[in-house]
Amino acid sequence: MRADYVEALRKDMLAVIAASAFALRDTIGKSAFDERVMTAMGKVPRHEFVPIEFQPYAYANIPLPIGFEKTISQPFIVALMTDLLDIEADDSVLESPETA
Repeated sequence: MRADYVEALRKDMLAVIAASAFALRDTIGKSAFDERVMTAMGKVPRHEFVPIEFQPYAYANIPLPIGFEKTISQPFIVALMTDLLDIEADDSVLESPETA
């Protein structure tokens, strides 16, 4: 995917995340996410974590399959979970997929 196309998709994704946070402010308890979270969301190359046929949808606010019956969560949920963790600069985080 071309860099300028990915950049446009990322900007749109960030706008959707921000609008969703504002729309759900009464439910999630805040109207915006920490700027560090939004910056990180804008830097992660989501298209590199999904199969090639799903890369055009990597920045859409939907979960996408990544193989082995697993998905990459929709961007809003990733931003929400990350923001709620309130991670500090010296913290380490490991996300482990749920196994059945």
